[in-house]
Amino acid sequence: MFCSSKNTWLLSISLIFCMVCASNAREAPSFRVKAVNLGGWLVTEGWIKPSLFDGIPNKDFLDGTQLQFKSVTTGKYLAAELGGGSIIVANRTSPSGWETFTVWRLNEKAFQLRVFQKQFVGLDSNGKGKGVLAVANSPGVSETFEIVKKPDDSKRVRIRAANGLFLQAKTEELVTADYADGNTKWGDDDPSVFVFAIARKLEGEFQVTNGYGPLKAPQVMREHWKSFIVESDFKFISENGLNTVRIPVGWWIASDPVPPKPYVGGSLAALDNAFLWAKKYGVKIIIDLHAAPGSQNGWEHSASRDGSIEWGKTDEIIKQTVAVIDFLASRYAKEPSLYAVELINEPLSPGVSLDAVNKYYKAGYDAVRRHSATAFVIFSNRLGPMDPTELFPLASGLSGTVIDVHYYNLFTEEFDNLTVQQNIDFVNTNRSAQLNLVTTANGPLTFVGEWVAEWNVKDATKEHYQRFAKAQLEVYGRATFGWAYWTLRNVNQHWSLEWMIKNGYIKL
Repeated sequence: MFCSSKNTWLLSISLIFCMVCASNAREAPSFRVKAVNLGGWLVTEGWIKPSLFDGIPNKDFLDGTQLQFKSVTTGKYLAAELGGGSIIVANRTSPSGWETFTVWRLNEKAFQLRVFQKQFVGLDSNGKGKGVLAVANSPGVSETFEIVKKPDDSKRVRIRAANGLFLQAKTEELVTADYADGNTKWGDDDPSVFVFAIARKLEGEFQVTNGYGPLKAPQVMREHWKSFIVESDFKFISENGLNTVRIPVGWWIASDPVPPKPYVGGSLAALDNAFLWAKKYGVKIIIDLHAAPGSQNGWEHSASRDGSIEWGKTDEIIKQTVAVIDFLASRYAKEPSLYAVELINEPLSPGVSLDAVNKYYKAGYDAVRRHSATAFVIFSNRLGPMDPTELFPLASGLSGTVIDVHYYNLFTEEFDNLTVQQNIDFVNTNRSAQLNLVTTANGPLTFVGEWVAEWNVKDATKEHYQRFAKAQLEVYGRATFGWAYWTLRNVNQHWSLEWMIKNGYIKL
């Protein structure tokens, strides 16, 4: 067939492009990522920087806090009968799921309480009655309460309902909102008094922004973004054997400068600064969608409001997430520092189905490729009981893909009583085998996107930590894409790579 010289040239360029893309998917690149995560910066995690929450009024009752209430008169716990859809009782001897009430915070004085089956506690007769039920699927005025602490800030509280009266446990089977005495002595004879305990707290982006409220949160967060990670950090990174940063971001960044409430604008400008600094100091960037709409794992680092996992349950949420990736890829595709886009962090199995993940990964991959032919696209493995190679059928058919695995000698009982040497042996044997399993000649590249030189060993010496870190560096250094330490800066010293390097625990 006749082809003009121009067409022949275009055809040749296309063939070369296809060959390069195919090789990216099959062969390890000459550039191997040695990265650090910038955790706790653009997606809040309270354990990384607890002081960020210090100024929140009434911070015991942030969104997602799980409360349990024990009546001082019955000696039993409040519970949602059947876990929801029925009355509230005060007859349980020990607390579990049905006896746990999850906070939705409106402000420092007004709260809504969600029960096990996700209904909200409220009053009957549209808030004018005295019966206490958990039947509303969405909260309103009659599902809004004030939790009044005893003045000396002990664990004793009273709960004022929308009708202005306090909840009381009249009997174990009868909880009503009709106690009028406002001058309690907080004694054990007062049926409106409850002892509360916190079963779980969340301290993520939703909690910090909603906790401070719309007037204070912008000021607090912008100061945090401006000071927690700065230009000199990129200089430090480039001078200490690292070549890349993995930057967790939240889905609301795509709506900057006016994201949905309670999130506040400004994180996009901080990310822009990161690209300027990365270019100046020769550092590559992996953008990591750490918090997806509706939360993909229910934890604070996915910006969950109350621990629920809603991501992936509807096509609309998936489309919304793809739009975030499209926004990020289009904004930074021409930046020389952009090395990869990670489509989502740690979707939780079985909370998120493989079908939903695959559907999203394909659409997210296409969104990146619309703007960049060279940026790698990272697929994070699901957490929990799953086949670690379950993404291979999709990833292996696409160019420039990477599988992200996270390896911590923490969080499960198998690590609770291991010695120093047993932990090191686990890395050398078990982690090696796990990494080998996902590293194949014809499959996607492999990336240990999170690891840390921390464990459950008590009284470990500096030399023990050095050996543990060295073992991980040697094993994870075999990942065909590279690795990333969690995280650069943290009040917990061994979680801070900056501290570990400066104090001689890790040498790169």
